[in-house]
Amino acid sequence: MDESSKVLITGGTGSFGSTMLNHLAQLNISEIRVFSRDEKKQEDLRIKYNNPKLNFVIGDVRDRDSITAAMDGIDYVFQAAALKQVPSCEFYPLEAIKTNILGSENVLEAAITNKVKKLVVLSTDKAVYPINTMGMTKALMEKLAISKARDPRLINYGGVFTATRYGNVMASRGSIIPLFVKQAKENQPLTITDPEMTRFMMSLPQSVDLVLHAFNHGEPGDTFVQKSPAATILTLAETIKEMFSSSSEIKIIGPRHGEKLFEVLCGTEEMAKAEDQGDFYRIPADLRDMNYSSFRNDNARSSASFKEYNSHNTERLDHDGLKKLLLSLEYIKSEI
Repeated sequence: MDESSKVLITGGTGSFGSTMLNHLAQLNISEIRVFSRDEKKQEDLRIKYNNPKLNFVIGDVRDRDSITAAMDGIDYVFQAAALKQVPSCEFYPLEAIKTNILGSENVLEAAITNKVKKLVVLSTDKAVYPINTMGMTKALMEKLAISKARDPRLINYGGVFTATRYGNVMASRGSIIPLFVKQAKENQPLTITDPEMTRFMMSLPQSVDLVLHAFNHGEPGDTFVQKSPAATILTLAETIKEMFSSSSEIKIIGPRHGEKLFEVLCGTEEMAKAEDQGDFYRIPADLRDMNYSSFRNDNARSSASFKEYNSHNTERLDHDGLKKLLLSLEYIKSEI
């Protein structure tokens, strides 16, 4: 990006969007457009930043006309608009389809129409071997982004569309950490689903780091994941209880609709072709056409010798490690 760059964030008032906005607002770029449906959050951000580079646009990714108009003259797009809550997507799957699949298709098409140079879509570990609606819709969003990487219209003008996939973003809106903190501070039972359930632990700034890595290093159709530690839900609840000196009991309530015991960031088949980039894995897209007989790859690796990368086999945080990570969060600092 340079001083003439114009950037659009869809879902720009959400947890990720507002964190990315904070990063971009510190750069010497021409314009940042924040696209979302939430006029109250837009007004709050407008007052907070009071920055003439920021342009707030009311609209919905479900409406192709509104997102196409909002993208006029834009160089770079971060597609963060989504329905992200697993239970709500389970109860209202068609709504998840409308936003996460059809809405994302509108964003991708609008980007091609406006000849956007780079676009990064934000996905989730739940898209790998999905068992819930949120994961299924995000998996199809990834497929849409990869299919556009093969699109002659994008190839002709040299656009690059990539995807990122990350796990649980700590203290994001509607996630488990704010709930545990509230319960601990009010001495209510800390309600956990399954004590052995594991989740990747990533901060909001780290999620921005992942997206920027994809932005800076991605080739058409690439998917990037960031290596992250994990913890059990029981360890998380016990650590928060200790940090807030709470006498709350820990109550097991059982898994919610569509929840997995552990999350997967890279499937077995993906690990067979993944490139280890230190803190990240790059999963290149298969950009062949359907004339498979005309292709040959003597270096292809069988997936049989690879293991998926999941929250059960990654680095496991104990109470001390998790406490250190939690104390790095601005949200936790403000609550203690």
